[in-house]
Amino acid sequence: MSENKTEKWTEIEHLPEWDEEFYDVYTAKKYGKWVMLKTLKPELRDQAQYRSMIEKEFDVRYNLCHPNIVMINDFEEVPGVGLSIITDDVYGDSLRKLIDTGKVTPEILDKIVRQLPEAIAYIQQNHIVHYPIRPETIIFTENIHNLKLINVGFDQKEHLTPTDASEDIRNYGMVLHQTLSALNNPAPRLNKVVDRCLAEDPRRRYRDIQDLKMGLSGDSNHRLYLTIIIFLGLMTLILGWLCWKAPAL
Repeated sequence: MSENKTEKWTEIEHLPEWDEEFYDVYTAKKYGKWVMLKTLKPELRDQAQYRSMIEKEFDVRYNLCHPNIVMINDFEEVPGVGLSIITDDVYGDSLRKLIDTGKVTPEILDKIVRQLPEAIAYIQQNHIVHYPIRPETIIFTENIHNLKLINVGFDQKEHLTPTDASEDIRNYGMVLHQTLSALNNPAPRLNKVVDRCLAEDPRRRYRDIQDLKMGLSGDSNHRLYLTIIIFLGLMTLILGWLCWKAPAL
């Protein structure tokens, strides 16, 4: 083999602000391509229950494929780091950092309104059990600000419960509320969405993610459906009247 081949792992750097409860997060180059590494904290690496946990997370997330969810590529031992989940490079700023530094823009809000519910819907469709969605787990990539969810799942059920769906809606409402507050955007319609998402009584929240998306899009869809129903009703009445008036053959 050529001695000039590209070294496999280079520029490995710990990212403390990205660390999770059980994991440390790194950025690195694999054969010259930027990736992210997610590995157990040093004190947990030799404990079977935590090794089983990271293995299961890899199995659950490996087949997920959505433009707003971080993609997992591999699972391997990285020198000096340990057994790691390898993901696409999503280096950028968390929504939490953008909020705290006053850098939330209308573009960020637009992506929270349009793209985040799509990512949540995908997670729910695949029955993925996940930690609460928070500003810390929503990343906007450097330069082009693509929205990416990290830490999106560690188990999979046969089906999610109404409580699971309701908690997702509540957590979305908290994220939207913090984004609106940071932008100092009154947005009465979106604030009504927030109020409904955060209702103490789960029965007063949106029924499911599709209902939430309808609320975010405004009343136009409701009016369209109402118009169609009224039109069909009128057509039925007219046809009935014409049949009644028509002479018998």
